[in-house]
Amino acid sequence: MSAEPDVFDYVVVGSGAGGGPLAARLAEAGMTVLVLEAGSAAENDNYRVPAFHANASEDPAYAWDHFVTHYTDPEQAQRDSKFVAGRGILYPRASTVGGCTAHHALITMYPNDADWADIARTTGDRSWSAAAMRRYFERIERCRYRPRPKMLPRCRWLAEFLAKLPFLSDRFVNRGRHGFDGWLETHLADPQLIARDRQLAAVLFAAAARTLSGWLGRPLHVWEGLGSLVDPNDWRVQRRRLQGLWLIPMSTADGRRSGSRERLAEARRRSSGRLAVRTQALVTRVLLDGTTATGVEYAEVPGFPGVPATGAEPVVRQVLARREVVLSAGAFQTPQLLKLSGIGPGAELRAHGIEVVCDRPGVGENLQDRYEVGVVSRANENFALIEEATFLPPAPGAEPDPAYREWQRGAGLYTSNGAVVGITRKSDPALASPDLFIFGLLADFRGYAPGYSASLQRSRDRFTWAILKSHTRNTAGRVLLRSADPREQPVVNFHYFTDGNDASGSDLEAVVDGIEFVRTLNAAADAVISDELWPGPAVRGRDELRRFVQAEAWGHHACGTCKIGPASDPAAVVDSHFRVHGIARLRVVDASVFPRIPGSFIVLPTYMISEKAADVILADAARPAADPRHPHQ
Repeated sequence: MSAEPDVFDYVVVGSGAGGGPLAARLAEAGMTVLVLEAGSAAENDNYRVPAFHANASEDPAYAWDHFVTHYTDPEQAQRDSKFVAGRGILYPRASTVGGCTAHHALITMYPNDADWADIARTTGDRSWSAAAMRRYFERIERCRYRPRPKMLPRCRWLAEFLAKLPFLSDRFVNRGRHGFDGWLETHLADPQLIARDRQLAAVLFAAAARTLSGWLGRPLHVWEGLGSLVDPNDWRVQRRRLQGLWLIPMSTADGRRSGSRERLAEARRRSSGRLAVRTQALVTRVLLDGTTATGVEYAEVPGFPGVPATGAEPVVRQVLARREVVLSAGAFQTPQLLKLSGIGPGAELRAHGIEVVCDRPGVGENLQDRYEVGVVSRANENFALIEEATFLPPAPGAEPDPAYREWQRGAGLYTSNGAVVGITRKSDPALASPDLFIFGLLADFRGYAPGYSASLQRSRDRFTWAILKSHTRNTAGRVLLRSADPREQPVVNFHYFTDGNDASGSDLEAVVDGIEFVRTLNAAADAVISDELWPGPAVRGRDELRRFVQAEAWGHHACGTCKIGPASDPAAVVDSHFRVHGIARLRVVDASVFPRIPGSFIVLPTYMISEKAADVILADAARPAADPRHPHQ
């Protein structure tokens, strides 16, 4: 361990959607910032090519595989076809610069207004209101699929006149509240790709024209979508809580993945050495002087996460923070790190021989996720759009496939994430907002199991409607220490369905409703769809579908394990300014802070809270910085 630790204004643990944008903003504001990332900075085509995101999730250069439990009852847990004996269910996580933004599917969907309103109401902090939070989206986004509004004329009366004209005013007023100058480019998948494939077009057109209008209660045509109606991120769509058929916004730039890694790289170029990123640096604990955070300890672990926890002892170093330490390690690792530092449920910490600094029972509780299932069908013939696509980088010396050559020109199939269109729908008409997001994939996708990425495109005649349940009610999941060794993954149990605390059973009923709905879509496309493979024709009736969903559902948006709330709530871990209750100069900024799971896809809400955290941290930075060696002076 070095005798004289390095000192930065801020030490940020984790480079993903929470830590990356925050660190960039702090450095650009003149602060010295160190980002510690457990993985490496390796980069290859599995990262760069949007269509290869499944490959990235299993690429050893990025993968930090976790195996989680869905049920306490071993018999129920093993009914899942994805269950791996002795381990559980694969839960892909990334350990690399950019964190899970290095392998996520690039879907950039705005959350629901109620997600922000709930936090504002719980905390009494109006800066969390939906209208206020929209500004962070506008700051982040560099929208490339909507035209930038034109400047209004300087003549006041003419400007007021143009701003009020129906239709024409959209050319001058940003009614959709998009951002056009941010760091995250957003695009829609090229709809012309659908036109290349007669079968795919038939599936989508039949679903839109023959079925959606009846289920959604309003006319819908295949050509619907001019203006804002193709755009689920339009502010007016959010206000009206519309159900519909949408193109799916993606975070790509020049046909390549874009996210936290690119944001950090840009900030390093612009910040004159104030931003440092250290890789293969596994943080082992927060350094505390009493109840004040002064820095962190980390282990240099080359090859992490592939090295076993029983390997040679790594070199351990310390780094100090003049101002604050920020944990952005994610919904599994952030609560683990707090507990290893003596912050968490006292009984659990003592059981592992850890001194209790702050008994905070909510650390690691409130774990939440989506429920997702796939309905996989077989078409009458291969889909032309993907027939020649390998979905692999070209081998050294080999000719790339046609789709890869097209991607090199910034166009074509590989510039997309593979999600064709999305449908938002209410599983119950009485709901205020849609709670199902259903999207089509040219793949056979049944969830995450080792080797799943190689099996997705094994057959070129498969189509999957993936059904994702938003705003799940179950908050009973937990993250517990496996041991006091930071290299060991924590124990993660989501306590699905009957194992959880959703007494209403509405989550399960909603997913079953989604399957029934998708079956009507496939029935409308019976000229193209030959048969259903998964769950298959043998699974009929709601009781059988319930059993199928309970066995086979999965998730990939873990959150909530360090939730925001007042100090008087023993289950709360941080306040509305991301400060850890009971510990000075320590904050948490990642998906673990959400009290309830937001939106349909979690990356954009996490980017937004990262930007918000930068604002509140910089506002607090007006006070003089402390000496980390004497934090109380």
